Amino acid sequence: MKNRELTVRQLEKQARRLERRRRIRESISQNGGDILHSVNFQKTRKNMQHGKVSVHSHSISVAECSLSIREKLQKLGIRSEERDIIRGALLHDYFLYDWHNHIHKKGWRNLHGFTHPETALNNARKEYQLSPREQDIIKKHMWPLTLVPPLCREAWIVTAADKYCSFLETVEPRLEQMKHLGRHWAVIPRKVTVRPNSETPENNSGQEANGRNSSAVK
Repeated sequence: MKNRELTVRQLEKQARRLERRRRIRESISQNGGDILHSVNFQKTRKNMQHGKVSVHSHSISVAECSLSIREKLQKLGIRSEERDIIRGALLHDYFLYDWHNHIHKKGWRNLHGFTHPETALNNARKEYQLSPREQDIIKKHMWPLTLVPPLCREAWIVTAADKYCSFLETVEPRLEQMKHLGRHWAVIPRKVTVRPNSETPENNSGQEANGRNSSAVK
């Protein structure tokens, strides 16, 4: 009976989680539908962000994670603008190039982490009317690489969500590769401790040697 009650609780928890995710995705569609269906945002499917995760998937994940953080903060009485969070999260990596082989217009290499927020902001400004909060989200999401920290709650939320999602997208593939490590370790022979026993081969060989020596003496 106890196990049955535990299963019911687990099912209820899973149902709440699915409902929360459905609500978050619906909110993203309502507030960022024009971005999601735009030609340039669809092109971000081709650019990889972390591992095998595209910029497109990463941006949506950051938006979902940001809304989850927003809900938790709201329960603590800390309010923030949902629309600004969604649109800023979707556009925070709107740099529109493959950063792995990118060379900055000034000839800089390997400085994508420092330069792409400004590039994303310039690209987003060309296509959308950005609120001050949305601009702060895009421009400051790489803090502390950007020296000036975020100036609004919404930007802090997206910055935290971006780092969390980036960590998972970078680490999870490596953890997946290490799943078989346990099986390989199981093949390695364990150190066996042999207890002294008169029936062991070593003792038997010693007895046989003693017998041969005694017969030789005779």
